[in-house]
Amino acid sequence: MPIKSAEVNASSVADATRYVVQEFLAARMAGDVERLVALFADDVDWLLAENPAVPWIRARSTGAECAAQFTELTEHTVAEEARASVDTFLVDGTDAVLMGHVSGTVRATGKSYEGPFALRLTVEEGRITRHHLYENSVSIAEACTPSRT
Repeated sequence: MPIKSAEVNASSVADATRYVVQEFLAARMAGDVERLVALFADDVDWLLAENPAVPWIRARSTGAECAAQFTELTEHTVAEEARASVDTFLVDGTDAVLMGHVSGTVRATGKSYEGPFALRLTVEEGRITRHHLYENSVSIAEACTPSRT
């Protein structure tokens, strides 16, 4: 059965999405904020549950603000103890979903956090236009809250 052009287009869109998401992951791993800014669109649909106890979690909407989240995260956590693993990487057209596990230690409190995460990204015209992160915000907030003595 011959492949239809719509199937080829869908495959090439998915391949482009997968490539941009892989570039995003590589830039995050390398701490390349300049590359992250270039990968995000000028306007981004950013979703991360607001959490006043966590200094790196806040509303964002521009590519530069989204890329800055990486810098803020590294300022507030112990780099040597940060871990993230991706167990699932699904791509459907312009959408990608990553699922895995994240853990780390907050520098100010010395407390650790951990839990599963899911990240939904949308890539349009080679840039990330949607970044929706779902994670264990309770564990992260507890790690950011100083112990009572």
